[in-house]
Amino acid sequence: MNDAENPPADDIVPDNVIPPGSLPPLKYKDLPEPIPLRRMVGPSLILAGLALGSGEFILWPYITYKTQFVFFWACIVGVATQYVINMEISRWTLATGESAVTGFIRLSKWFAWALLAFNLLPWIIPAWAKGAGQIVSWLIWGPQLDAEGDLVALYSAPLAIFSLFACGVILTLGPVIYETIERVQMLLVTLIVVLVIGLTVYLALGRPDAVWEQLTSTVTFGAPRFVPEMTEDITPALLLGALAFAGAGGTLNLGQSNYVKEKGYGMGRYIGRITSPITGREEPVTEFGYHFPATAENLARWRVWWRRAGMEHFLNFFVTCVVCLVMLSLISYILFYDAEGNPVAGTEREDLGFVWDEGERLAELIGPTTKLVFLVMGVAILLTTEFGVLDAASRISCDLVKVAWLRESGFWSESRLYYAFLWGMILLATAILLLETTGRNLGALFLFKLTSAMNGGVMFLYCAALLYLNTRCLPPAVRMSRWRQAAMLWAVLFFGFFAVWAVWSVTAGMLR
Repeated sequence: MNDAENPPADDIVPDNVIPPGSLPPLKYKDLPEPIPLRRMVGPSLILAGLALGSGEFILWPYITYKTQFVFFWACIVGVATQYVINMEISRWTLATGESAVTGFIRLSKWFAWALLAFNLLPWIIPAWAKGAGQIVSWLIWGPQLDAEGDLVALYSAPLAIFSLFACGVILTLGPVIYETIERVQMLLVTLIVVLVIGLTVYLALGRPDAVWEQLTSTVTFGAPRFVPEMTEDITPALLLGALAFAGAGGTLNLGQSNYVKEKGYGMGRYIGRITSPITGREEPVTEFGYHFPATAENLARWRVWWRRAGMEHFLNFFVTCVVCLVMLSLISYILFYDAEGNPVAGTEREDLGFVWDEGERLAELIGPTTKLVFLVMGVAILLTTEFGVLDAASRISCDLVKVAWLRESGFWSESRLYYAFLWGMILLATAILLLETTGRNLGALFLFKLTSAMNGGVMFLYCAALLYLNTRCLPPAVRMSRWRQAAMLWAVLFFGFFAVWAVWSVTAGMLR
């Protein structure tokens, strides 16, 4: 093999191999040896933890509560689509060590402005903290009713603020942030999945009709209706948000590349990790990556890395999300519909009150202890997601700002930027909760709908950019295959259709 085919380490990667765009070019390094699959567990479980508190526990059980299983097929399609999207997000990082957002900035610096806005606006909405605060309030003081008969949660805003600050303190005190996130999420996700499986099996044994209804509605795509009837509660914006949250959702999927990088997958081994400025020792971090020469040894390692990364993501993200979506939606159906498919009387709560009704029905069917366990599990799910949201959104924001505008700054390291964004988001979310106490009380479910709809729209945009990036900017040996290109094109059309429908419905409603 000649020198052109096997360049020395730290040589510049030529423009015709990976175009650098407006950023410094990549350098050559050999691809590290693959690590065993068991040591790769982590990034995908973190992403699954982000999914639990929105789509799995709230939005899809709510849609089932309102419409049965008519639209459940789209939930499974959404998770499968997100599996492909997340693997393409990982591809750029495995091949270069850079995050996906750095790759987007190589295409155009305008991506930094757009992604920063789309990454901050939805995630400063404290939906998960507010939801956890409402459930804790009901557990401590019991449900209170307003003049319209809807449930009111006493002191839910102070409880939500306390949970936000608790998440911030845990993230600040962990020496290596990724390791803190991985430990917390693995423990909570494992515990939650075990509880969900146990509860579902117990309920489903007495309701085989519910299992059959879910299965047949899924395989027939909800025929003959396919999508539920649009009402004041079920809107195109809600369906778009639910599809985005059939998995992690929105810009949080982009966080997969940051977790892959910090776990040391592929070329991410050379990049460095974010550490706490208080308890950790700062590590050397480079924002710009490396690519490997196309030698037989490197390409053989690449195939192993790609295969093992795909297996880890399938087992820990796809399977976890599907199990939780199927089981939590099935629980919702069993609790709110009888064996003939008729709604159970007395379960018409608005906002997050349907979660309290789930607990009440569990107390009727099994016993009050089950209600307590279910609601405490709900609090754990929501706080797990809020914890992960604060981390992932802060990572992505600091990545964008460092690469696009502060790459020459010695003071603004990635660690300092991370904590600036982390505590900035906590303070903004706190301000929203404090303002709410002096004005209209926005329910947690309303906040879930708002943040999820915004994230559904951004998925349409970055899927198109990702399709171009991994098709045109990586060398042929590591770029996506034809069937993956087709799958990513499907993702663009899938999220694009629901995004356009949601925007059209909102615009039409405003003009009426």
